Amino acid sequence: MGGHAKAVVYASSSSVYGDCPVMPLREDAMCQPVSPYGVTKLAGEHLCGLYAKAHGLHTVALRFFTVFGPRQRPDMAFHRFMRALMRDEPIDVYGSGQQTRDFTFVNDIVDAITRAPDGPSGSVINVGGGHRVTLLEALDLLADVAGRAPLLRMKGPEPGDARDTWADLRRAHEYLGYAPRVGLRDGLAAEWDWIREQET
Repeated sequence: MGGHAKAVVYASSSSVYGDCPVMPLREDAMCQPVSPYGVTKLAGEHLCGLYAKAHGLHTVALRFFTVFGPRQRPDMAFHRFMRALMRDEPIDVYGSGQQTRDFTFVNDIVDAITRAPDGPSGSVINVGGGHRVTLLEALDLLADVAGRAPLLRMKGPEPGDARDTWADLRRAHEYLGYAPRVGLRDGLAAEWDWIREQET
């Protein structure tokens, strides 16, 4: 084996921001995560910064914003929503449905990862999809893609779920030349096609 890695690219998350009141979310904003997941992701960022400064390890932390697309884990929202749609089962919506997310297609995430080693060592960089929509708006798009209306079952809000996320992408553009290329509708269509293949 031997040798040294060119860079360590750390997969962080928009969850580190918590309920930050200022949108879009900038990397220099105060991070106050509201879930154990967000706390552990922020701790990982701190470790990256420590190793970059103290040991000269080239690290870049990417804060992913709500990743979706083909091969998505079955416990993730869009995967669950699509399987429910295919089976004519109700979709559970937690909270009012007015919470907003910046959904990022998996191909754009991969693009950012491949660019990340060229980023400044010790940096933290948002990777988002470039759009902010409510959950209900996303479900309307999904219904349009699938050609069928979902049956929504409204539930109480989940603890540890941030109200809003929306990535400021200026640093990603400056440091990595990153810009998202796949919009929400096209991304949902790609995942829907993949889900349908799994069901047949």
